[in-house]
Amino acid sequence: MKPTLIAAAELDRLETWQKYSSHMCGSCMSSCCTLPVEVKIKDLIRIGIVDEFERGEPAKNIAKRLQKEGIVERYNQKSEIFTLQRMSNNDCLYLDRKTRLCTIYDKRPDTCRNHPKIGPRPGYCAYKPKPQERQAPSRNLERF
Repeated sequence: MKPTLIAAAELDRLETWQKYSSHMCGSCMSSCCTLPVEVKIKDLIRIGIVDEFERGEPAKNIAKRLQKEGIVERYNQKSEIFTLQRMSNNDCLYLDRKTRLCTIYDKRPDTCRNHPKIGPRPGYCAYKPKPQERQAPSRNLERF
């Protein structure tokens, strides 16, 4: 029986994305966690990097502080949307490198909670299967 090959999606080519099904997440490389994550003040408070007292402060000042700390990549003053900084490989700051799981899952931003219902291609995800570990063929080491 031949194994079924599953094509990995390309983030920049939305036509390669697959129709979302919840069973896909467990076997995926968390490719959605390499997309830019846009957040609002309420998300930053939930995550715990901004406190309630700062809510009244101008968002521009909060953005400057978070940019200096390497948490925010950019800030859009008109929409008051922050874009979280990503690692050099484009992984989210909060994605565990080994397990490929979110380290702040219970506190994750609304952007993540709503994906893929809302996103570049609603209802679809950039599914990339985790590499399967190959088992080495067993060798008979007995001498005759």
